[in-house]
Amino acid sequence: MKILFVNKFLYPSGGSETYVLNLGKYLESAGHEVQYFGMEHENRCVGNRVNAYTTNMNFHDGRRVSQIYYPIKTIYSVEARKKIRLVLDDFKPQVIHLNNFNYQLTPSILLEIEKWRKEGNRCRIIYTAHDYQLVCPNHMCHNPNTHENCEKCFGGHYISCIKEKCVHGKLAKSTVGALEAALWNRAGVYKYIDFVICCSGFMKTKLDSNSILAKKTVVMQNFVDRARGEEISKRDYVLYFGRYSAEKGMKTLLKVCKALPEIPFVFAGAGPFKEKIDQIPNIKDVGFLQGKELETCIREARFSVCPSEWYENCPLSVMESLLYGTPVLGADIGGIRELIEDGKTGELFESKNAGELKEKIRRMWDQREITRQYTQNCKDIKFDTVEQYAKKLMKIYAD
Repeated sequence: MKILFVNKFLYPSGGSETYVLNLGKYLESAGHEVQYFGMEHENRCVGNRVNAYTTNMNFHDGRRVSQIYYPIKTIYSVEARKKIRLVLDDFKPQVIHLNNFNYQLTPSILLEIEKWRKEGNRCRIIYTAHDYQLVCPNHMCHNPNTHENCEKCFGGHYISCIKEKCVHGKLAKSTVGALEAALWNRAGVYKYIDFVICCSGFMKTKLDSNSILAKKTVVMQNFVDRARGEEISKRDYVLYFGRYSAEKGMKTLLKVCKALPEIPFVFAGAGPFKEKIDQIPNIKDVGFLQGKELETCIREARFSVCPSEWYENCPLSVMESLLYGTPVLGADIGGIRELIEDGKTGELFESKNAGELKEKIRRMWDQREITRQYTQNCKDIKFDTVEQYAKKLMKIYAD
């Protein structure tokens, strides 16, 4: 089968790129033809036969020409339509698997794909929802100014995005985001998508608020392309790994760490809260880890903490922690609750509730037998491997 993956970044960058690159690699090994479309970049590691990619866009570029040009290009991209057409005509995919495409590629590519289909080319359009971009202009359902979760734009009420400056806290960017969402929802382009894969049941409930998407959604948790491996002796620390940012619950977690000076914490990651992390004596910041180093750090932790305060979809950090035999104390929000069996493989606490988080960290730390039993229970965790996930996906591709 010929499969074209579409994602704005074609190099390791975040969760959606991990998904695309690992899934594409496996499908190729299984005998399928796979190509990719997205932005050109010096780190691009996959591509297509005709070398057609859109120009790299850096939204943090301060040049005046970029400030004038980018707002137009993030709403509608003539370049993206022309470049993807070159790939379509050459590769003739049977499946186009969309991932993150808004802003850098824009939904205008859907117009070109549908035009190509109407010319007699048969293919399915599949979309994996890694975030809330189809229903929320800032993609997170989270107000960066108030740090509250928000669904005010659901149903097409995008004026709220402008009023509350929801895109990076900037009026201009929020206006562009609202205009982009309004244009493409009014144009009804998402009706061209044949199937929407939601990585959590929670995500499905939010996308189903859009009547065009509601009949197309299905829940398929992400795969974990990791081996369970041998058991490693636990060491005495509580682990947080991921981005050091507000929506990840950093403010609440740091408050709790300060209140528990007798408990050692290890933080593995990077982000804007690094300076504040370094000021707390019982936190050891080991920086951004990956590969075997990260795996060992996860395996050796007594338990890990996922204190998110936004609508997490299907966080890989929670899945990896459980797979490696490390229980998780997670915020009861978004898709997190679908991964942790409360009282069996970890525990849940009310998101933003510093008092409850502190109480549960202390209890899990003091009562070793609890975490020991949770670790044993993690052996029964069964997340899909990439092979198992691909088998389910092929049924959607061929439907």
